[in-house]
Amino acid sequence: MRVLIVSFSDLAGGAARGAYRLHECLLEAGIDSRMLVQRKVGDDARVVECGGWLSRRAPNLVRRIRTRLETLPLRFYRDRPPSTVFTPAWVPSRLVAAINRLQPDVVHFHWVGWGMLRLEDLPRIRAPIVWTLHDMWAFTGGCHYDQECGKYTATCGACPMLGSDREHDLSRRTWRRKQRAYARVGSMTVVGLSRWLADCAARSSLFAERTVVNLPNPLDTAFFRPVDRMVARRKHGLPLDKKLILFGATDSTGDPRKGFDKLVAALGRLDPAEADLVVFGGRHGLEHLPFRSHVLVDFIPDDELVELYSAADVMVVPSLQENLAATIMEPLACGTPVVAFGIGGNVDMIDDGSNGYIAKPFDVDDLAACIARVLRHPDPDSLRRAARAKVERCYAYPVMGAAYRRLYASLTGGGEAGGG
Repeated sequence: MRVLIVSFSDLAGGAARGAYRLHECLLEAGIDSRMLVQRKVGDDARVVECGGWLSRRAPNLVRRIRTRLETLPLRFYRDRPPSTVFTPAWVPSRLVAAINRLQPDVVHFHWVGWGMLRLEDLPRIRAPIVWTLHDMWAFTGGCHYDQECGKYTATCGACPMLGSDREHDLSRRTWRRKQRAYARVGSMTVVGLSRWLADCAARSSLFAERTVVNLPNPLDTAFFRPVDRMVARRKHGLPLDKKLILFGATDSTGDPRKGFDKLVAALGRLDPAEADLVVFGGRHGLEHLPFRSHVLVDFIPDDELVELYSAADVMVVPSLQENLAATIMEPLACGTPVVAFGIGGNVDMIDDGSNGYIAKPFDVDDLAACIARVLRHPDPDSLRRAARAKVERCYAYPVMGAAYRRLYASLTGGGEAGGG
């Protein structure tokens, strides 16, 4: 059984790392996995970059050109929110030729934005398709998160993510292109990483007739594990005698969807003497935080993330929309309880009162109360044990490898998906 994972990158970004972890998980399960990417960061020989001669000679230039071309249609929508990511997927590519040349038994798509995939090319793929959704893009008119507009259940149009009031706008045109392309694809199974996203996909107009399943990303629990808290704190110059609240993600303070303003408001309702705040992945709005803060703005490699997670008393994830956040699963694996709003995949991972707390969406008073419950918990070690146990039980490589083996076998008619 040959499985080809198609992703924009192998390691650049959360969705890419999720795809690469699945690749590792499949290999560990004895499945012949390869990756096809537009941007290769690591040195895994089983990961190959797609593209022609120029892509191999000047990959950064080609990626910049493709990304610039992909965003050209957005220039007609000057009123769109500045932080919106919108992908029309119209730029021609060599992706499908590269896929068919590798002759996989299953093609497993992950995040394929920034000009990697042209919608009209999908029907030319010869193998059954599995598509893991890292956001909502595959079933919307082009946005990656709809900010609760809900128009993906119909035909999109008058898109708030474009600042548009016209029904026949770019979102409607992109939706229709997806409708035509998907209708010509023979076998396509949709995977929602969270129950929330799987439900959204099943309710969407584009995937209503497709098989939609809920299978989460796997996590390497041998790597993401608890380490000595005091050793981790000393290494990163963090106080040894204070409780620590951790917050971070890619562009954690700049992306409104990450809810940094909600965190700041919640901290304003807590006693600053009770804990310090540790922030990573963001540079904006850090000047007037209500708590003593330790800010780490550079890229944090995974081994240092393990140390930061282990050093913290609680991880707070106040996102306004979220699929299956690595910044919840990873700290839980490191034995750190998590507080988040009760939205998206957060409720899949956090068992309220056991390994963290779920706050009412988007109630900053309740968010503050949940943070306080962790900081003042009479038995914090029980929270830590439950956090680790949840990930080992639900997301570890052996568990998810067996689940994906069953999925692939069901698509290819094989009893078992073995190596090859």
